[in-house]
Amino acid sequence: MVESGSTSFSLLTLFQMGGIFMWPLLFFSIATIAIALERAVYLLYHNLRVDDLKVRVQEYLQTDNLPEAQQYLTGLTKRRIGARILLTLINRAGFPEHQIEKAIEAEAMSCITSLENGFNFLTALGSLSPLTGFLGTVSGMIGAFKSISEATDVNAQIVANGIYEALITTVFGLVIALIAMVAHSLFTHIVDKFTVEVEKTCSDLIIELTTPRGDRGLPIRRLLPKPSQADILPLEDYT
Repeated sequence: MVESGSTSFSLLTLFQMGGIFMWPLLFFSIATIAIALERAVYLLYHNLRVDDLKVRVQEYLQTDNLPEAQQYLTGLTKRRIGARILLTLINRAGFPEHQIEKAIEAEAMSCITSLENGFNFLTALGSLSPLTGFLGTVSGMIGAFKSISEATDVNAQIVANGIYEALITTVFGLVIALIAMVAHSLFTHIVDKFTVEVEKTCSDLIIELTTPRGDRGLPIRRLLPKPSQADILPLEDYT
């Protein structure tokens, strides 16, 4: 308890010595931690795996069992972002390929936007925190030089106390910025990876959905229409 109390007193002392600019830094720190925790919980709750969904949906498509695929994906839409996008694909079965792609693109954009909520705030906090810390440092240095100019007997303690107070805001600002930037980089990597996987999965499933069952897995040359007799020129026309 004594150790905990001394630590709390030390932090309180640093906060008081930092001056007025410690208040916005306190707000920035609370906002950064709150946003980072909220995004981490959100991304963990909404499972971003896509590979298992792709395997199951492909099995349904290979047997032309679209109702089962819809039922399977509908039951997962609450916690699986990928299931929402793939359900859009299944619901557009029978539409032209370009219409399916547009519907998937719109749904994917909506889902990715929900995943990236708060990312801009982390970027802003990562930029504002060190700037606010530097502003506090400049303000502290101004106060230190003012104390020097007003003192009749200048000593090292007057200068040291002013610089010490000035650098506190810089340290706090840099720590907050570091947390915000690390969180933003990690979350961005997770969302980008999910985006790439969804794009590849949807591309494969669109081919599976729009290709006639009897032609699936056949070489491309067997899918091309055979030339009619009228399209074959006589031999003498080539000479």
